[in-house]
Amino acid sequence: MGSFTYDGSQFLMNGQPFVVLSGAMHYFRTLPQDWEDRLLKLKACGFNTVETYTCWNLHERREGQFDFSGLLDIEAFIRTAERLGLYVIVRPGPYICAEWEFGGLPSWLLSYPHMAIRCDDPTYLSKVTPYYRELLSRIWPYLITNGGNVIMVQVENEYGSYGDDKTYLHRIEALYRENGMDCLLFTSDGTAQWMLSGGTLPDVLAVANFGSKTKKNMTILQEFQPDRPLMCGEFWGGWFEHWHEEHRTQRMDEVIQNLNEFFDLGASFNLYMFHGGTNFGFWNGANCPQSGEYQPTITSYDYTAPLSEAGDLTPQWYAIRDLIAQRTGKKAPDIPVENSKKAAYGVVKLTQKADLFENLQVLSTPVEDAYPRTMEQLGQDFGYLLYSTVLKGPFEPLKLKFGAVHDRAIVFVNGKRVGWIERSFHEEEIELTLGAGETARLDILVENMGRVNYGVYLFDQKGILGGIRLGQRYHFGWKMYPMTMDDLTALSFASEADECTVPAFLRGTLHITEQPCDTFLRLDGFGKGFCTVNGFNIGRYYNTAGPQKTLYVPGALLRKGENEIIVFESDGYEIPQVTFTDTPDLG
Repeated sequence: MGSFTYDGSQFLMNGQPFVVLSGAMHYFRTLPQDWEDRLLKLKACGFNTVETYTCWNLHERREGQFDFSGLLDIEAFIRTAERLGLYVIVRPGPYICAEWEFGGLPSWLLSYPHMAIRCDDPTYLSKVTPYYRELLSRIWPYLITNGGNVIMVQVENEYGSYGDDKTYLHRIEALYRENGMDCLLFTSDGTAQWMLSGGTLPDVLAVANFGSKTKKNMTILQEFQPDRPLMCGEFWGGWFEHWHEEHRTQRMDEVIQNLNEFFDLGASFNLYMFHGGTNFGFWNGANCPQSGEYQPTITSYDYTAPLSEAGDLTPQWYAIRDLIAQRTGKKAPDIPVENSKKAAYGVVKLTQKADLFENLQVLSTPVEDAYPRTMEQLGQDFGYLLYSTVLKGPFEPLKLKFGAVHDRAIVFVNGKRVGWIERSFHEEEIELTLGAGETARLDILVENMGRVNYGVYLFDQKGILGGIRLGQRYHFGWKMYPMTMDDLTALSFASEADECTVPAFLRGTLHITEQPCDTFLRLDGFGKGFCTVNGFNIGRYYNTAGPQKTLYVPGALLRKGENEIIVFESDGYEIPQVTFTDTPDLG
């Protein structure tokens, strides 16, 4: 058995002084086949620890149904780190932020109308408890106190930025203890006094999160919590990006300067992120600051980290490796690491097409209701929701009105696109009119572009909120089609894809003759949608917004021979073809 504790300002590993040199990597943002590669590169850079969040919303997509397989096998991730000689810090939330959908909370929590999240609400805690029981039972065997490599577990996450319910924090701490977490617990918050006072517990180690001014922020933490080890729980060496923004560049000199200051202070740190990975599927989150502007995060979580989205060694990786070796006096481990081979497979023609409206019955089980319901009310977490109805005349020109669109709606009349609305970005006046005896089919396709993951607008339901009106008159009588897009195998494809009508799925085949390599998918000429490779959703693209222009395709998703490529396009495209290149383009 081992121990990881502290005495005064010094961490102790099995009784000996220890400085935590940690890098963040989320198991759920990288394919399991690539975990070892990324972790080896962490160790080869001189780090001794890897930190990861856990994602409740994927582990329990449906209430009471747990999944810890494949991409979600946290035990396999911890074992891989252990085999490579790395310690692990686990941050189970239940809220994680992480630019992840709803901050990692499952969307079905939003179907409980009177429940308050992230506080001492009995209903909320009754939902957290079984999840923790399932999750922590898998972490428990790997605690250092049981001879494993998990040295620290975090209580909640940056709670002081959200609330001040100390009873709630104590209950989360108690849940850990009840489930055997007898390792070192800690909280993490920003260094503003209101954050530290709101999110910390007197008997639990506090660490601080920031991205600059290391000495100043560590001094604030030391004054708030004297005679305990100094540690930065998240040092932000890069940053994430939203659609409609410019691509961010590295700030390597500033990162190196701040890391030097940690060594000057003898402080521990966790570099967030060491390897960011990818927001596969529809798993990205969104920001919504107090100004109310909705800002969805892009598919890439490259974060300008020392390891790129594809796991490549960047100049920052080499600079950090040299710094750690210099400041610790230990030569970086002699571990052979290299960038993966990339392939430019070229153009793939999408020769088959499946119209969305013609395939509704295989994608969804429709729900009929007088009032338009939200995704959460329909039991839907990710994807698209189609609202369909028949309008009857007569009525003079009336404007189509929504209480709120969360997050993007495309409006069709009799199958023809007549306008679109995107939350906080694009509002379009859509006017409808019908004569006596006339009818028209009205379809509104709404996309969940990512639930808010941070701040005061965390309670973020999806779909159309507050009803649909023609002028001031509410319209009732809707058929709703929830589409998570998890399984596209039943789609009925036609053999001709040249007619550029949307929304539609387009399918083609990538032929590979040798061992598959990592590659990047370009969708030039397409507007907005998502793509699957051999049934795996590699994420959203949004070419008309940017900045991201390619989607990362890990070689582990590909196989020798034929590979199925499906593109769902909601807005419109020029030519039904895509290109696989060996170079990423994040804008």
